[in-house]
Amino acid sequence: MINIVLYEPEIPQNTGNIMRSCIATNSKLHLIKPLGFKMDASSIKRSGVNYISKCDYTIYENYEDFLSKNKGTFYYLTRYGHKPHTTFDYSNSNENIYFVFGKESTGIDKGILKHNLDHCMRIPMTSNVRSLNLANTVAIVLYEALRQQNYNDLLFDEPHKSKTLLEDYEE
Repeated sequence: MINIVLYEPEIPQNTGNIMRSCIATNSKLHLIKPLGFKMDASSIKRSGVNYISKCDYTIYENYEDFLSKNKGTFYYLTRYGHKPHTTFDYSNSNENIYFVFGKESTGIDKGILKHNLDHCMRIPMTSNVRSLNLANTVAIVLYEALRQQNYNDLLFDEPHKSKTLLEDYEE
């Protein structure tokens, strides 16, 4: 299973977008306190998640609480990482994979990163920016893992329309 972990997220719009990505990909979301917003339907709904009830998520008091309740392989997304996210093997769909993303302002605690250097990664980019938007970063990494797992039974066709909609379209 693919798990998305937000370490002390601050911006509800990012979390809402990430919740939507988790719903779309059957991924579990883990939120580590403190949160920079209220975790209620009205706060999150403003960011476009009008089906929050479909999101599988858990909130933890702190990082130690999260670690005590979850086992698997942990990867840490950080601007200090030296390996691209594409260099890791996520192909085992039976493995619990956790992608840990830091808070928008300062990232993941450096003490956590120091103890996990072999699993720190970075999305390659120019020197003109220090990082990408959190929700975009989650989507990039999440879909790389899904690609390596051949998309784990996700739909390749839009479920509410005919598969031949474009072929049947008349101008």
